[in-house]
Amino acid sequence: MAEIRMGLVGCGGMSQVHLRRFHALADRLRVTATVDVDLARAQAAAEALGAERACTDYHDILGDVDAVLLVLPHHLHHAAGIDCLRAGVHVLLEKPMANSERECLDLIEAAREADRVLMIAYCMRYHPLVVRLKELLDAGAYGDAFQLSIWTEQHTEYPPGHWTRSAATLGGGQLFSHGCHYIDLLLWFLGEPVEGTHLGTNRGTPWMEREGTSNVTIAFQGGRLGYHYGTWGARGTRLGYSIHAHCEKGMLEADITHGRLLAHVGQREELLLETEAGKHTENEMAHFLDCIETGRTPLTNGPDSLQGLRVIWRLYEAEERHAVADLRGLGLAPIDGPE
Repeated sequence: MAEIRMGLVGCGGMSQVHLRRFHALADRLRVTATVDVDLARAQAAAEALGAERACTDYHDILGDVDAVLLVLPHHLHHAAGIDCLRAGVHVLLEKPMANSERECLDLIEAAREADRVLMIAYCMRYHPLVVRLKELLDAGAYGDAFQLSIWTEQHTEYPPGHWTRSAATLGGGQLFSHGCHYIDLLLWFLGEPVEGTHLGTNRGTPWMEREGTSNVTIAFQGGRLGYHYGTWGARGTRLGYSIHAHCEKGMLEADITHGRLLAHVGQREELLLETEAGKHTENEMAHFLDCIETGRTPLTNGPDSLQGLRVIWRLYEAEERHAVADLRGLGLAPIDGPE
């Protein structure tokens, strides 16, 4: 198939994570334009990627690209995503999809009307360790999984005035901004959620308006339990990024930080897979290109991504009431939720 012309919209810090994907897939796509409100950043990204054009307004490139990667502050996802889709451009949209349910539904509908791919950049679903862990759990290789825990410990502190410090522009706190990756994984691994709790705090992360540290526990159909602990306040870590799946016949450990998948059975430890550390965003981009070329629905599509955000919104709302959240029935059928 013809080479796909790609635009990179947003050339700040997060865009640097994505540069390897463009180089790894140079035989399938060509970055033709870069966009940032800071023209110097757009020009620097264009030089790094060999793009022909750098500008400050994404509207200016929509007639010259087949697809875009949108790496923007969360409160800008909705407007930019809608404009690109309506212009007939496929969209790979950084997580979270948007800051409200209404905005998410608008994006899903715009993609349907335009018959264009809308994929949400939940890159962890495409990580080799996570993919293999999912295969082992689905196959019951170590028996039935009854508890799956995810830790993400990091120090993330942006300067005063940065959009990530505001709950309005971020869309919430650490759970909404970063934990959405891992709520998505819990749903992917464990199925339909039933009920759950969230406790968050900005103690230790005073730069955050909302929580910088969060603890989530979710009960799933069939009695399985899922847990996620995330912090942007870590001054040191031992667990780093890791996933532990406790099964009837052993425990599977995805050590994301060091690129290892391990099985622990009794006192025996077995290395199942070793891979390069990092986010492996090239796998995510390859899937996006596959979906453009074949018309298939992305694994991390709009409706499924909305389900994960609905879980977070319900957890937030229940936390305010000091209650357990009812997480049943969070499919695409409209529900009462935040606007």
